[in-house]
Amino acid sequence: LKSGIDILVGTPGRIKDHIQNSKLELSSVKHVVLDEVDHMLDMGFAEQVEEILAFAYKKGSENNPQTLLFSATCPRWVYDVAKKYMKDEYEQIDLIGKKTQRTATTVEHLAIQCRSSQRAGVLGDIIQVYSGSRGRTIVFCETKKEANELAMSASLKQDAQSLHGDIPQKQREVTLKGFRSGVFEVLIATNVAARGLDIPEVDLVIQCSPPK
Repeated sequence: LKSGIDILVGTPGRIKDHIQNSKLELSSVKHVVLDEVDHMLDMGFAEQVEEILAFAYKKGSENNPQTLLFSATCPRWVYDVAKKYMKDEYEQIDLIGKKTQRTATTVEHLAIQCRSSQRAGVLGDIIQVYSGSRGRTIVFCETKKEANELAMSASLKQDAQSLHGDIPQKQREVTLKGFRSGVFEVLIATNVAARGLDIPEVDLVIQCSPPK
């Protein structure tokens, strides 16, 4: 930072720390990108983000940074925020269009109802039928406790390991490496595994309950 940089990638809290400690100066910023803008401006980050942007934007100035906002979902309020930081003639690019529930046409979707107490046994049967003996399966749970219980359940016939926020990063990497290389077939995870993982050839994905 001291010797000057071209691109800064950071979380709002960390960037704000550097600004407050006079280690970061944003007046000459040319481009601002907010990724996952619906989360950034909804999950308690909004105030921090607005404080940071205030250092780079001057009201009515022609020299404000070019602004790019990326979001998987665009509630009405996301557009309201866009108006605040973007020029009047900003462009909106929609990759989904009117198909609000677009999913891959090659993927089959099934819903199966069962009691919570029977879940591990039913999961084992579903995995056996739809994933085969050596296929890979990811099972998503709501809670860490649930993920641990399912991974250790005697009713689940396949080798399984859990992945969630309480597991240290180093162990997570070992677990993912084992899953990729076929050491075990079933990964039982919370939403910590929902984004940014490159795992090829997963045959089956199971949601233990409808995702929120």
